[in-house]
Amino acid sequence: MPESALTGGCPLYWPINRLVAAYRRGALSPVEVVEQAIARANRFDSSLNAYLTRLDHQAREQAKAAESAYRTGEASPLCGVPISIKDTFPLAGSVTTFGSAVYRDNITSEDSGVVRRLRNAGAVFTGKTNTAEFGQSATTENRLGADARNPWDVTRTPGGSSGGAAATVAAGFATAAIGADGGGSIRIPAAFTGVFGIKPTTGLCKDENGLRAMSDFISPGPITWRAADARIVLGVLAEREYRRAVVGTKLRVGWCPRPTNSPVDSGVAAVVSRAVAALTDMGHEVIECTLPLDGWNDAFATLVLAEEHRERGHLFDQAAGSLSDYERKSLEAARNIMAADIEKARTVHHAYRKKIAALFKHYDAIVTPTTAVTAFRLNERPTEISGEPVGWLWGAFPFAVPFNVSGHPAASIPCGLQNRLPIGVQLVACHDGEELLLNLAEDLEQALAFDASAVREKWSTTAVGAQEAS
Repeated sequence: MPESALTGGCPLYWPINRLVAAYRRGALSPVEVVEQAIARANRFDSSLNAYLTRLDHQAREQAKAAESAYRTGEASPLCGVPISIKDTFPLAGSVTTFGSAVYRDNITSEDSGVVRRLRNAGAVFTGKTNTAEFGQSATTENRLGADARNPWDVTRTPGGSSGGAAATVAAGFATAAIGADGGGSIRIPAAFTGVFGIKPTTGLCKDENGLRAMSDFISPGPITWRAADARIVLGVLAEREYRRAVVGTKLRVGWCPRPTNSPVDSGVAAVVSRAVAALTDMGHEVIECTLPLDGWNDAFATLVLAEEHRERGHLFDQAAGSLSDYERKSLEAARNIMAADIEKARTVHHAYRKKIAALFKHYDAIVTPTTAVTAFRLNERPTEISGEPVGWLWGAFPFAVPFNVSGHPAASIPCGLQNRLPIGVQLVACHDGEELLLNLAEDLEQALAFDASAVREKWSTTAVGAQEAS
């Protein structure tokens, strides 16, 4: 489908390069675009709960500054581009809740490193997005208010913990969103909402003075409509350039349909298999394989819970009634972790990273489903998939977290629909292989031509009202 058909008339859906080019020509003003973003959120966010805090006044001031920068030729790479910020990133002068009712009134005085880089690049901050408490869950609920909802079907989850972030992109509230991925928290919501999300190599994108959670595994990263936009935003976050080039070399791609033999919904499996066939059509050597991804939780669970105890264990005694059930149970479990358990987990983590890194001696890239199912109904995580029982915690999305533990860059690309709900395919590259990953993702996007028109039409200001959309 042509790009023009996908972007329509709303500039919030335009590619960043197209938006910035219009700003430079004076054909469009950042002030006009931010007013559209505000109007759309005013009209529709009551149906989606994508934002925890709106930043309308700040966004207007940033847009005016961007307009001036374009007039004087001083525009930065993201000048005037509307970007939502997950509410786990401190932003100067804003309430930063970290998704917790405990921090409902917490006004942070300084930007974290991620926010500072985006601000210096000229981005316009539309709001702080809904997140699971302290980013700890793969769905987006907390005790601050209603759950975030999926723009494709508001009875369903957008995933998490960056669910609000993904919803702002899918519903056209912002051009891009910033999330953080400690166990799939960018890729899962990207897959569930039909957008692009990338988790960079662990440690690549710094977030000085940010929230300490899942620190051994987490990476800030962008959620966008397309890989080309993520390339620009990631370049700002990583402070480097990622050049676009068609992947001309024939790659060896390891294709694992069922990592760790976990069940995958049959409809999801069929759509992802067709996407993988496109890689073969593009000239790459696709080799179906099993991958030794088991064992990740022997490091992950212990190290995540140990950090929760260090950073927030006091809340169990001081404010347990204000915590979500998920966080309270996590802090309770964390009390039983001993120093020897942590030492053992670190040894396992080091060995796991080496084990998965060795795969890239055989493959240039790895491909799997992003999730095992499409977005499920709010608060109804599946306990059975394709007739097989699965665990409540990870059963719906077991394929993202192994690459947090291994530290590899991974992206989710929308590849099709099942029952009018989007499906993602996951691409993984070697450590620091973001340029190859982005280029392969962009090639695959063009081959797949994912049709997002249904969700864009659903949230069109000329088509329906918020009540009709819900």
